[in-house]
Amino acid sequence: MTMNTEVWILGGTGRSARMIATALIARGLSPVLVDRDATRLSQVAARIGNGRTVVADSLDAMAAEIRRRQPAVVINTVGPFTATAPALVEACLPGSDYIDLANDVAAVSALLGMAGAATAAGRTLVTGAGFGVTATESVVVKLCEGRPAPTLVRVDMVPAVELEPGPLGEALAGTLLDGLPGVEGGGRYQGRRYTHGRLVAMRIGGDPVRLTLPDGTEVTTASVPLRELIAAQRASGAASVVAASSEAPSSPIFRVVLPPATAALAIAPIRAFAKRRLARVKVKGRKQPREYSWGHAHLRWADGTTREGWLRVGEAHAYTGAVPAEIARRLLAGEGKPGAHTPAALFGPALAEACGGSYLIVE
Repeated sequence: MTMNTEVWILGGTGRSARMIATALIARGLSPVLVDRDATRLSQVAARIGNGRTVVADSLDAMAAEIRRRQPAVVINTVGPFTATAPALVEACLPGSDYIDLANDVAAVSALLGMAGAATAAGRTLVTGAGFGVTATESVVVKLCEGRPAPTLVRVDMVPAVELEPGPLGEALAGTLLDGLPGVEGGGRYQGRRYTHGRLVAMRIGGDPVRLTLPDGTEVTTASVPLRELIAAQRASGAASVVAASSEAPSSPIFRVVLPPATAALAIAPIRAFAKRRLARVKVKGRKQPREYSWGHAHLRWADGTTREGWLRVGEAHAYTGAVPAEIARRLLAGEGKPGAHTPAALFGPALAEACGGSYLIVE
């Protein structure tokens, strides 16, 4: 009997999908690109040297094709993940493992909440399989090895991203403007942190810290309610966790403008209009601003002991291509575990190194 080794990439014409497909091919795997536009799919397949495609013109059509063909692994790059993941996971449970690039607290929390269904079906679900979660969570797992749970964790994501010119797109616009619907601990457009083991409200862009990177450059990171927060808390068991990013706006003027802006976005017609306009915004291309991207974690224990560490990787989008590809390879090799997981929680800190990362632990 022939082993099923098909790896489908949903949203197959996007940049993330192209990066993932290239990384899969480098691992000896042949990806299947899935999207709505047959012409663009063919062009992308020719560009990456892989001709296998599936045309599905809607989320429902993608789910139906997954149920019918049951590929071994499905990689979902189509956001907003709060909208796309539930239906796609349901379609995967009968016969496919699932990976996504979810990048917010709401989406990651929802996917992890499907652990019971995944375990019962014998399927592995992995969420947050991109640069941010993998880089920061891996450092936390590395620093916690052989130690009790710390009391305080702060993680910082410092991506070096090369931007392609073009429209922002509907999926990313939705992710940026939908806020945190259904997430406990605060309002839709408030940040989050963990305090006493529970999610509580925190100002977006708050708690700024000036970091000196291991290469000597300096950046400011500030709090932002992204997937790294959930992964760091689950990996460490810490009661207090803050997640920050160098991409978070931290200027005083932003803190003045944000409250009235988010109050307007809470009105559904205004939010829908803003998403349409934002999706059409043309993004200028940008060269990679520094040589490396960094994941950083600082941990403190009840006895006052502290540990700090970094994960150094290259361009952040390229790393986001390598992570789901490496996870897919491991799932095909039978290394998965039924349930719902974040990357390093499932495969340990060595996963980050297999994707090209290097640890720098401050002793």
